[in-house]
Amino acid sequence: MTVWRAWCCALVLVLPCVVQASEVWTGWVSWVMDGDTVLLVREGQHEPVKLRIDGIDAPETCQPGGPEARDAMIRLALRKSVQVVDHGQDVYGRQIGRLSADGVDLGAEMVRSGMAWAYRFRTGKGPYAGLQRQAQKQKIGVFAAPETAMSPPVFRKFHGTCHGA
Repeated sequence: MTVWRAWCCALVLVLPCVVQASEVWTGWVSWVMDGDTVLLVREGQHEPVKLRIDGIDAPETCQPGGPEARDAMIRLALRKSVQVVDHGQDVYGRQIGRLSADGVDLGAEMVRSGMAWAYRFRTGKGPYAGLQRQAQKQKIGVFAAPETAMSPPVFRKFHGTCHGA
């Protein structure tokens, strides 16, 4: 195998990991499922799309803090026009993306207010880790009682999901 051919093969394998084109689109939030998942209707469409907000993990709705996280997302997003930076789909078929309304990054706001953990699938540490440390230091939201705060992955491990799946 020539050096050129080896280089081309390496580039073909690495390039999809390096270049991750993100589509940006607008819509409006028709329903808030929980603190990190919404249904939204894309501009020009009629059917809603389930969007998992990238970079955060909010408590399950049946978990302590879950109803409060859902209510916080309702205040931030329900029936509002939003912009989505689409990052594709997760293993459950949901769209993953950054969500903003009125120029506010809703994932960042959820973590800043203590209503979600900074989280990224497989790595654990999300882009809002600094905001999480700040919320923990201020003891707000789910971090108000740090001795009882349980991250959603740990909660699901011991209790399953609220939906029985």
